[in-house]
Amino acid sequence: MINIVLFEPEIPPNTGNIIRLAVNTGAKLHLIKPLGFELDDKRLRRAGLDYHEFSEIELHQGWPQFLDTTGGKRIFGISTKGSTTYSDVNFGSSDFIVLGPETRGLPATIRDNIGSERLLRIPMLEHSRSLNLSNAAAILIYEAWRQLGFKGGS
Repeated sequence: MINIVLFEPEIPPNTGNIIRLAVNTGAKLHLIKPLGFELDDKRLRRAGLDYHEFSEIELHQGWPQFLDTTGGKRIFGISTKGSTTYSDVNFGSSDFIVLGPETRGLPATIRDNIGSERLLRIPMLEHSRSLNLSNAAAILIYEAWRQLGFKGGS
């Protein structure tokens, strides 16, 4: 299944919600340090409920270390600065979808590294700032899973 990547996540409940999303969709979750919380944070556990032990989470020390593990597979970034709508992409089961920190989004260096052709956006009304991180992740993961025929789902 698809890979969800959180670059320097800051808010424990968002990550907890995304842990739950990953478990329920079969996605693998990657967290890129530094994290804005400890993985045993009470708020993280509360949001992830009892799903944490069932999730597949890979922790990376930084962006370069993360890139070393991708094996050249496609990486997509989500940003309000993206020009391609997420629903216009044909996702593959080994793709990586990268979301940035809640307060600042993906930094320019990461966006440049991913490339403008793989920088996706979620349509919103004009003058909107952004969606909640876990909501954005859910939109993307469910679209990718839908395209993959909801493989493994019931």
